[in-house]
Amino acid sequence: MTQYWLIKSEPDAFSWAEQVARGVEPWTGVRNHLAKKNLASMKLGDACFFYHSNVGKEIVGICAVVREAYPDPSAEGGPWVCVDVRAVKPMPRPVTLAAIKAEPRLTELALVRQSRLSVSPVTPAEWAVICEMGGLND
Repeated sequence: MTQYWLIKSEPDAFSWAEQVARGVEPWTGVRNHLAKKNLASMKLGDACFFYHSNVGKEIVGICAVVREAYPDPSAEGGPWVCVDVRAVKPMPRPVTLAAIKAEPRLTELALVRQSRLSVSPVTPAEWAVICEMGGLND
């Protein structure tokens, strides 16, 4: 059964356009234990919203997990992991953080409740609402 996630990146460090250009990319550099646990829980085929943090603050695309957790090559010591993700498609309409916060059905979304978490779960119901907001169900 597919699980859903939200992964964050600062677009000036690594953007959706770069993800698309590279195709498959390791999701490295996560240094928060809860986010690490979330990465370790990802399974092949799981879907992820790609969120631009800091600049833009919006969901701009969807990725798929194409390799499950393995040791993060960017970590110098420590038990950090990464997964590989592949760009699947852009959001027809980016979904802003302001729009997410204004949507009553998303009050429990981890992005709203734990705003600093870089990798967070998304429920199937939340996924459907965000897809609707982004024009994927039009």
